Amino acid sequence: QVQLQESGPGLVKSSQTLSLTCIVSGDSITTTNSYWSWIRQPPGKAPEWIGASHYAGNYYYNPSLQSRTSISRDTSKNQFSLQLSAVTPEDTAVYYCNTGPHWGQGTQVTVSS
Repeated sequence: QVQLQESGPGLVKSSQTLSLTCIVSGDSITTTNSYWSWIRQPPGKAPEWIGASHYAGNYYYNPSLQSRTSISRDTSKNQFSLQLSAVTPEDTAVYYCNTGPHWGQGTQVTVSS
């Protein structure tokens, strides 16, 4: 059974960097053809894809967030991470990690002004 668990601070100050990690069990982040994504949903808005880590070590980003986003992975720990820099209150959202039909429970991140 594939399980994903987001971890990281729930409160970040404006202009700082948001850092989250997704811990994966039941599958490997290097499984052939797999993508491991970060998605967020601001309050009252539609979900927004942030970016993804490809099993081969490539990374893909939403162009609208690319300049502030960095995704990385640690294959030894079977986890992948998100960093979003220069955050503003508009980055307040529930952040999810995802692969295929499998989702983490989500973590609320609030950016204080």
